Amino acid sequence: MAELTDTALREIRRDLHRIPELALHETQTQAYLRKQITAWATPFMQIRTVPAVPTALLVRLAGTAPTRTIGYRTDIDALPVAEATGLPYASTHPGVMHACGHDVHMTVALGILHHFAQHQPKDNLLFFFQPAEEAEYGGKRTFDAGAFTGEWRPDEFYGLHDDPARPAGQIATRQGTLFAGTTEIHLTLTGRGGHAAFPHQATDALVAAAAFVMQVQTVVSRNVDPVRGGVVTIGALHAGTIGNVIADSAHLDGTIRAFRQTDIEMMQARVRAIADGIGATYGVAVDLQLIQGGYMPVENAPAQTADLIAYMQQTPGVDWAESAPAMTGEDFGFLLQQFPGTMVWLGVNDPAHALHDAALAPDEAALSPGVDALVGFLRHRMGMPQVKEETND
Repeated sequence: MAELTDTALREIRRDLHRIPELALHETQTQAYLRKQITAWATPFMQIRTVPAVPTALLVRLAGTAPTRTIGYRTDIDALPVAEATGLPYASTHPGVMHACGHDVHMTVALGILHHFAQHQPKDNLLFFFQPAEEAEYGGKRTFDAGAFTGEWRPDEFYGLHDDPARPAGQIATRQGTLFAGTTEIHLTLTGRGGHAAFPHQATDALVAAAAFVMQVQTVVSRNVDPVRGGVVTIGALHAGTIGNVIADSAHLDGTIRAFRQTDIEMMQARVRAIADGIGATYGVAVDLQLIQGGYMPVENAPAQTADLIAYMQQTPGVDWAESAPAMTGEDFGFLLQQFPGTMVWLGVNDPAHALHDAALAPDEAALSPGVDALVGFLRHRMGMPQVKEETND
């Protein structure tokens, strides 16, 4: 079984790009992954699913002389975005697209797995093909289902996220927090509708909603240390039906983001206090849901991250860069709260398009360098000779 060529990696990525699926519905994607992995089966490979999270897929490679189990995670879901790339291998599922590059993530993971299916690892390796990263926090769901117990429990976890702003193949990360934690805001305000000419006979939910939007703008500016930063954004407000009718209800959706969990919890408390105050001031009923799920800050562990950074800096052929923290959310943060590890950026060279853009088109030249850098690091982490050294032996 030869190593996966760059052409083979590109074919896999395009196959996956054609079949994007939303969170917890990744059945076709999981079947494709399982078919590929089964074709590489070895006596030291085990494959399992998780009944409580049916589209999750776990693969374990037993080590030759294991002292630990190293985990590698990739996300497999897509977004409700209608693709606008015009590529010949564009999404075949209308209104759904790999607009966040999870097809790239999966391809790199398969390349790493394929290598260690040929070259049995020294330590145990656990690959987690995770559903529901974009929504429904699939990492936490799988953890809560007891999937990471016994011989399936990793001692440390690694993963990557593509970055369109970086050159193809560049690896970047940092010590400390890489991505923010997030919380969904869902608020419904219920008043009493009426004629626009008789506001004193109604309770205007739209006015109350407008006051809430304005007041939450002070949560960051007056409560969060400006050195640390944070975000409270209300992205949707729906109220009323026509200009001469006072709205009886209003619904708002938004997000809270910060780099520290303590800041997130403080911001949640402030948003709740403001909502309760709006209810009392404007006489409307308040139904507020703040949902964090598994979207904790992605906090890279000091020891594992120092080792990864040192390896990437010192290895010829690796394009390495230090990264600033980003307000991007990622539910890998939950797993890093359970197991020490590191997440890195992989540059995919599409600076004209941000993540979640309908025209995002990652440069496939990133695939082989991504696989090579992470295979090399995992071999280093396990005390195995590098591929060239092994070939020369």
